[in-house]
Amino acid sequence: MKIALAQINTTIGDFEGNTEKIFRFIDAAHQKACDLVMFPELALPGYPPTDYIDKPDFVRLNMEKLDQIAKASQTIGIILGYLDVNHNQEGKPFYNAAALLNKGKIISRVFKTLLPSYDVFDENRYFQAGKSNQVIHFSGKRLGITICEDIWNDKAFFHEHLYQEDPVELLVKQGLDLLINISGSPFYVGKRDLRINILKNLARKYHIPVVYLNLVGGNDSLLFDGGSMVIDPQGQVRASAKEFEEDLITFDGDTNQGDIHLSMRADEELIFKALCMGTRDYVSKCGFKHVALGLSGGIDSSLVACIAAQALGKQNVLGVAMPSLYSSPASLEDAQLLAQRLGINFRSISISDIFQIYLKELQPFFAQYESDTTEENLQARIRGNILMALANKFNALVLTTGNKSEMAVGYCTLYGDMCGALAVISDVPKTMVYSLARYLNHDKEIIPGRVISRPPSAELKPDQTDQDTLPPYDVLDDILTEYVEKNRNIADIIKKGHDPRIVQDTIRRIHLNEYKRKQAPPGLKITTKAFGLGRRYPIAHRFAL
Repeated sequence: MKIALAQINTTIGDFEGNTEKIFRFIDAAHQKACDLVMFPELALPGYPPTDYIDKPDFVRLNMEKLDQIAKASQTIGIILGYLDVNHNQEGKPFYNAAALLNKGKIISRVFKTLLPSYDVFDENRYFQAGKSNQVIHFSGKRLGITICEDIWNDKAFFHEHLYQEDPVELLVKQGLDLLINISGSPFYVGKRDLRINILKNLARKYHIPVVYLNLVGGNDSLLFDGGSMVIDPQGQVRASAKEFEEDLITFDGDTNQGDIHLSMRADEELIFKALCMGTRDYVSKCGFKHVALGLSGGIDSSLVACIAAQALGKQNVLGVAMPSLYSSPASLEDAQLLAQRLGINFRSISISDIFQIYLKELQPFFAQYESDTTEENLQARIRGNILMALANKFNALVLTTGNKSEMAVGYCTLYGDMCGALAVISDVPKTMVYSLARYLNHDKEIIPGRVISRPPSAELKPDQTDQDTLPPYDVLDDILTEYVEKNRNIADIIKKGHDPRIVQDTIRRIHLNEYKRKQAPPGLKITTKAFGLGRRYPIAHRFAL
């Protein structure tokens, strides 16, 4: 049996567009003389549909398109992720489902058994868990079809088990020739290796080929990396798809051979591709083409400009320098040089006069007070207003440029540098920002070397640097990784050799600035724990450490 893995990028609720794409990939599989073509988890409605599944028309269109696609299965089998209705009198009203289509009709339906409710997942809110699925006979083979999380509970592989059932084990007991998994598995750094190890473990343990198909594309903050593959019973990769791109690969079970497409290796390459894909899909799926961003001459805005230019095309990116009396000539020079190298549109709008007008009008109220962060934040908010005005006028989205380290401790200004539609690098720690900048410069200098080498500064007061108020970024980022991503307690973080005062102050700032992050634009998730869907803390609290 020859199988095609259709690694596609779908848009939530775009039933016409998703269906048209599914038909195109079915035709491509036909041309490659495949017996079976498979599509990702919830490929038909888009993943994750969240509360749209409560809309009757959303469910109706999903079912109508399923019937339409079934008619295209006269000479080829199709495995398709879709949203099914629970017709029982109890339980949640819907299933996360997969259908096997053939001979113009639905041959079999499979319901997702394990429903994750951790990190970014909330599937128990929407779906009824399926009961143990049955082996499906197709083209003389016994297929075990699973959906995403269903393969993530092997008792020999995982030390902790969230579920009692192991859907794979139950299928294998029925006798299998092929284990199939269709997924919508989001990306984070390190997940690729984890997935490969899970798949190899299953293939070797049960002595069967494992076919893994993953979604690709960005849906809001979630980035799906694709990386679909086929593993043979010896644990060897026999077919592999590209990462962060749509792809169609085939695997021939008779010859045990398949398409091997190039995979990326370095984390920096993966992260950059992920951020580019997420930016492109967010902008385009929201119905826009153009973006604007503040181009300060600093490393964060320089990285975001590189991502935007690569993702959207240089002609669709506007970089705006907004110097004040505190901005150094070097910053403006570097911003202009970067824009020239990228070929993006560039404008410079001074905020000095506007800032002085603000100070003059506020002087009667501030006369008895010393200058502080109020005046610093005024400059950031002036810049935010300018960017929003340009975005409104030119039908563009504003990209914010704050990194994860800043967002964690509140080193950012509400309605200022946090003003925008998408926080491109809000899950990228500052140390990784530098790594990405050096990666982009590995062949030729794109980001001016001075941007990378000089101390980072918000340039909101004379001779300011980030380390006036923050620990060194390598120290800060390690504390954030331990506390935010790994949930380590204070004592364990201090045992790593960190100054107790720095640890306690950093964690205090994390909790204090929850209100800011709740008002931030969505950010693209690339770590195990981002400030977004997967991290839920109250704003008002009195938890003290």
